[in-house]
Amino acid sequence: MLDSIDLAIIRELVKDGRASYRSIAKKLGISVATVASRVTALEKEGVIKGYTTLVDYEKLGYEITAIIELTISKGKLIEVQRQVAERPNVSGVYDVTGETDSIIVARFKSRGELNKFVKWLLSIPYVERTLTHLVLGIVKEDPRHPLRGED
Repeated sequence: MLDSIDLAIIRELVKDGRASYRSIAKKLGISVATVASRVTALEKEGVIKGYTTLVDYEKLGYEITAIIELTISKGKLIEVQRQVAERPNVSGVYDVTGETDSIIVARFKSRGELNKFVKWLLSIPYVERTLTHLVLGIVKEDPRHPLRGED
């Protein structure tokens, strides 16, 4: 069970994954040793899964973001999702409710790359159909979820 100190530490790391234990300790008014031991415990419990960098993919040439709906047959959902998740340009694979079974978020450098990817998807056994949406503009894209103080 997480307490208010754990949540405060997580909140600080979500804001800045490169924050030092010393700076977190100072902000929270606790010892560096407490921060270090709590972070280690949160990592072991799988609450903190890892640390990453937020990247502007368009500046790296990935100008196309696609959201692709998949309809999958014959109870092979997990098998297909795992296969899709292995592709390096795929940033998200979601099991969803509604008319489709899964949603994929992926980035591409060109229409040609997207075209090859969609054709590859359609070649996977048990993929019945795809519906591809092209992102025209990004209003907000931030995988970090801010934790409220009362959590």
